[in-house]
Amino acid sequence: MADMQQLTQLCLANPVPVIVALVVVIVSVVLALRGSKAAKPFLDPQQFKPLPLIRIDRLTHNTKRFVFALPDPKMCLGLPTGQHITFLAKDDEGKDVYRPYTPTTDDDTLGQVEFVIKVYPSGKMTQIMDRLVVGDTMLMKGPRGRFQYSRNMKKAIGMIAGGTGVTPMYQVAAAILKDPHDTTRISLLFGNLTADDILIKQELDALAEAHPKRFSVYYVLNTPPASWDGEQRLDWWPQRLQGALQCA
Repeated sequence: MADMQQLTQLCLANPVPVIVALVVVIVSVVLALRGSKAAKPFLDPQQFKPLPLIRIDRLTHNTKRFVFALPDPKMCLGLPTGQHITFLAKDDEGKDVYRPYTPTTDDDTLGQVEFVIKVYPSGKMTQIMDRLVVGDTMLMKGPRGRFQYSRNMKKAIGMIAGGTGVTPMYQVAAAILKDPHDTTRISLLFGNLTADDILIKQELDALAEAHPKRFSVYYVLNTPPASWDGEQRLDWWPQRLQGALQCA
């Protein structure tokens, strides 16, 4: 009680410093609360929004990783597992070009989003992507797609992919495997023309090593090198496919 009386007397005797101190405390609390709040997800299903390109990594002779910065370093993309994003750009004639892409990063990655894209000689969007330089922007809209994964929706999932078609498979597999409450088993058959065409192999092998009982990846090549210890050609697929999907 005595301490409270002394505090009251001090406030009455020095009103200005006390008020200033209270204002400082209140402002500090408000700023701390604002700073601790997660930024709203970037994607908007109703409108295209631009993202700046901040890095390009060449992965193979015809494949690149494009890294775009989100507006806030604490912001997530806002893409549910199993869905994709639509890109919009102008071609050389000024016509709109739309293409769907799936990032290799997920919503646990804050502040940026990454895409692995193969450049095709006759691909309208990939030719545009191939000409991008750091600082350019790309218009994106989403989430898009009819499929959305939910925890343990299947006991087992069999996946088939070729080329850059592996990116949506990787997105789903990575999300499943990092969820400690998801027990789904996954088999991925990944076909390519040559060993140099295999994308994100390091990431896929890391998943298989970390989750040997839940994730299996099988590589098959049409034209394997002499040292290839994987599988070869399409006549191999039916048997492997049957084994991968028998419990899906």
